[in-house]
Amino acid sequence: MEQYFKRTNGILYSYLISIPLLLLYEVLILVSQPDGDIARISVDIWFKSFFAYFGLDAISTTLIVAAIAGGIIIFRKRRELSTVRSSYFIFMIAEAALYAIIVAITVSNVVEFILLQSSNGIPGSFSKLQLIALSLGAGLYEELFFRVILVTILVYFFDTVLNNKKYAVGLAVVVAALLFSGVHYVGEYADTMALSSFLFRFLFGLALNLIYVIRGFGMAAWTHAIYDLIVVINL
Repeated sequence: MEQYFKRTNGILYSYLISIPLLLLYEVLILVSQPDGDIARISVDIWFKSFFAYFGLDAISTTLIVAAIAGGIIIFRKRRELSTVRSSYFIFMIAEAALYAIIVAITVSNVVEFILLQSSNGIPGSFSKLQLIALSLGAGLYEELFFRVILVTILVYFFDTVLNNKKYAVGLAVVVAALLFSGVHYVGEYADTMALSSFLFRFLFGLALNLIYVIRGFGMAAWTHAIYDLIVVINL
């Protein structure tokens, strides 16, 4: 078990277990929205708008960037490839599912205790298949931006200012969680601002930040995706 946690904390397992989220998301988005009026996760739109600004095909460029990143990771970790165990991916998804359930129950109870009301939001007018696709995309893209990119940048910034790594990580986790919650109320498909949903997403963001710091990107991405899938399935 110790070997499992040690190996799956690394970037190689995080990358490999995240590829299915990317492929399933892109395929289900196209299948569930054949009329061309495609709804996507806001963070995904940011990335694709950036690529489109330079005249690049957004989807092709996304897949190319993912492939290049994968090539770099695999090359750097090539000595570890022989030790990769397929069974570990099953354990990782099961672990993420456990985290999703624990976090959902804990955060919901905290919000209801503080505000004396439910934190459940009402999804937009999407089909079940669209919601499944968006759940997978949220797990991948929101964790990539708010955990890998944002937390890393904030840790570096606060560590430079404070010269204290522990305080820097703590501040980065809190600020990233606030921004993660706030972004859900911006954009074409934004939710209506409500204190209960904002607090829930803030606390959920804190939990995901901790999972990312302790267990890596892949675990945070699948925890987020599975939580969203549980919500969608129970609608």
